[in-house]
Amino acid sequence: MKLLPLSSLAAALLLGAAGSAVAAPPPLKPCRVEGVPNELQCGSVRRALDPARPDGPQIDVHYLVVPAMARNKRPDAVLFLAGGPGQSAIDIAPKVLQRLNRLGNRRDLVFIDQRGTGKSAPLECPDERKLPVADQLDPAAQMQRLLACRDALQKLPYGDLRFFTTSLAMQDLEAVREQLGVPQWNLIGASYGTRAALEYLRQFPSKVRRTVIDGIAPPDMALPATMSADAQAALDGLFEAHAKTRPQLRAQWQALLASLPRSVTVAHPVSGKPERFTLDRRLLMSAVRGPLYAPALAAALPEAIDLAVAQNRFEGLLGLAGGLGSGKGMKLATGMHFSVICAEDMPRLDAAADRPGADFGADTQQMYREVCKTWPRGTVPEAFYDVPPAPSPVLVLSGGADPVTPPRHGESVTARLAAQDKSRVQHVVVPEAGHGVTALPCMKDVVFRFIDAKQDAEALPQDAACATRTPRPLDFKLPTP
Repeated sequence: MKLLPLSSLAAALLLGAAGSAVAAPPPLKPCRVEGVPNELQCGSVRRALDPARPDGPQIDVHYLVVPAMARNKRPDAVLFLAGGPGQSAIDIAPKVLQRLNRLGNRRDLVFIDQRGTGKSAPLECPDERKLPVADQLDPAAQMQRLLACRDALQKLPYGDLRFFTTSLAMQDLEAVREQLGVPQWNLIGASYGTRAALEYLRQFPSKVRRTVIDGIAPPDMALPATMSADAQAALDGLFEAHAKTRPQLRAQWQALLASLPRSVTVAHPVSGKPERFTLDRRLLMSAVRGPLYAPALAAALPEAIDLAVAQNRFEGLLGLAGGLGSGKGMKLATGMHFSVICAEDMPRLDAAADRPGADFGADTQQMYREVCKTWPRGTVPEAFYDVPPAPSPVLVLSGGADPVTPPRHGESVTARLAAQDKSRVQHVVVPEAGHGVTALPCMKDVVFRFIDAKQDAEALPQDAACATRTPRPLDFKLPTP
């Protein structure tokens, strides 16, 4: 899901961590992580790639522990589950720690690189950012690179791509919990990490004390189908929000779409050298999708559209496409991403009720279909797609302007979690937030109060008015010369 997308597994794997032997717990070792000034602790647990073959290929699942600051710490550590699918939890830790600093006073904070990501048997494809823009955007060339990457990954010692599913990965996390001696986790999952959290909660309900899921990616959502519909709703919402200040915006947008394909010249994002290529509808929609994740970036889209139509200047639109960042922690392990999506989402795609958005169309869906035709698929138990009633308090967070995991997915999951006890679940919708509500400044206090409450009855409901009243960022306009 930036989310984006992810995961899978076999019926025999429901045995959980007992399905493969866990080596004797090694001592944690002092380590350093770029972006964190103080010394931390690192460890790993050895796991069978295929739990049905405990003597077969092995992988090391690596994790980072940020020790509690207080000497008298609480035993229930906080586990952060990264998004993607394909994001490294350890790489993103420096960006997340500032949101968890209050929790980190009396609780250890744990970041585990899910199998296929970061240091844990990574399934990464070559970085394409230095390629010419035309090559980066050419769909045929992209497909060739993906398939070549698939072939290269399959030659790795751990290259059986069927065994990088969400269900298997959550069994790895349970092995880490046992190794660390943590009686119960407090889970915080973002984007795809919400699907991971729900699966861990399904498999190991007694090992979870509290759960925060932000930007819900349900296990049964069929991401390649929902992506277009949800992105279209976010784009339409942007146009509506700017209808008074820019009454011509929708007409400009339609004029821009009607002008495609067209030849454009932009500076390469890395080299800065001007490059000329053909901009078509698929490339334009890809450029627009990224900024919609973050309202602060989306606020500049109307001005970028105006510049493209009125002055034939596309630097703004294509520059915003990379505005979410490409630094450490933002890169996805592409192989892990497709191993999850192809196994978990694609089997449900044909039955999905979501129809492609009018502007976004079915291009992304077709890309996933093409890749997943030959991508090895893991087995997913039918129970994976269920969301059982919550065994403990769950705080569900959704951004009203989120283009990939909007509130409708949070509502669906909330209804199932609250089926037996509505007091255990609260769904907070922040109308003007994008993809990621916990990033809002005041939400770290809401999350802290939820997790730190001594009794379950005190954990919910939480007052999140500080976030729900957040306004949409103002329309960005370049100063008049």
